[in-house]
Amino acid sequence: MSDPASPHVEPNAVRLSVLYAVVFVEIGIAMPFMPVWLNALGLDPTVIGALLALPIAIRIVATAPLVGLIDRGVPARRILLLGSLVLAGTYALMPAGAALGWPLLAALIAINAMAAAPLVPSIDYMTLGAVRRSARLDYARIRMSGSIGFLLANLAGGAALGAMGERLAVPLLLTVLALIAATVARFNRVDAPASAPRHPDAGRPRLPGVLWLAIGAAALIQSSHAAIYAFGSIHWSAHGIPASWIGILWAIGVASEIVLFALVGRLPSRWRGPFVLLALGGSAALLRALGMAWLGDRLGPLIALQVLHGLTFGATQLGAMAAVSRFAPDGARGRAQGTVSSAGALASASATLLTGAAYQAGGGPLTFALMAPLALAGLCLVARAAQAARAFSLHTNTFVGQQAGERD
Repeated sequence: MSDPASPHVEPNAVRLSVLYAVVFVEIGIAMPFMPVWLNALGLDPTVIGALLALPIAIRIVATAPLVGLIDRGVPARRILLLGSLVLAGTYALMPAGAALGWPLLAALIAINAMAAAPLVPSIDYMTLGAVRRSARLDYARIRMSGSIGFLLANLAGGAALGAMGERLAVPLLLTVLALIAATVARFNRVDAPASAPRHPDAGRPRLPGVLWLAIGAAALIQSSHAAIYAFGSIHWSAHGIPASWIGILWAIGVASEIVLFALVGRLPSRWRGPFVLLALGGSAALLRALGMAWLGDRLGPLIALQVLHGLTFGATQLGAMAAVSRFAPDGARGRAQGTVSSAGALASASATLLTGAAYQAGGGPLTFALMAPLALAGLCLVARAAQAARAFSLHTNTFVGQQAGERD
């Protein structure tokens, strides 16, 4: 318990929002335009595929241990600062690395991916800690700034590439944006409190089973996006949907996510629990997968299906964060945050591999339909997690009551 007399800086929603914004603007340039840059270098498509897969593999392995450093006393803000500086350095060196050969470029991409892996989970950790300390703060409204930054970066990035050319614009923009993120992290005073000290013989706190179930549910539901992420644009273009509308469809998805983040705080509290949010996300993902399989080549239905992204991604993300906030024990919150990201990356990478074979075998309808079982499996885990939560609450209340009786 903190000392009431100690100085306390009130968590600042604006500063946390700025952190999300600067990091997601960088992601909003890197995700869509790094493949364009690699292609502009004239690399073989097989090499490009391997270089794009490398960060996913590193994220699976590295995120949980790196974010878990917070539980060992490393401040989340320091992870943000050092990670952003390494990102800036590697982005700046990538053109020279590419000129010397793709193996050196691969090494730089690997270091870059390791530096990037803990950034968003670390901000999530800081934000959830701030929300627990101040009832005036709302995670969804703070996290919304990241989605807005991502959307604006998508729109501005295309214009920048057109004006400057891919080979110059991508590494230059990413280097500058990473330096901006490092500067914001350096002077941002909002941070989560240090983990409570533990007895040396106590060992590392375990994540409860209910949290593992919630993490697994969120990972499965999020992995059902793999078909749209990998083959949505290809499928739409093949069925005559204009490129301008393809861009609008992607923007509709992100905009619906932003609307959810803005409005979810107005819902009754019972609708903001982790399992209700995860169930909403899973149900929408199931509907979206089936809708894409049957109607994914028609513009009108596609607009409605893209609106569902607000639930399939947004509600699932909020549900996972609510589960971490409610069930992760002190001393393991950083590890729990990193595990959410690692599990999501593993499930999404596996689903993406599945979509490649499915698209080759049966085209878009089969590929999108195969996402429905993933969403359904996630819903089953949500139901199991809700049952486990009731047992968890009963056990916790019984334990607290026994401790109170012993003190009396």
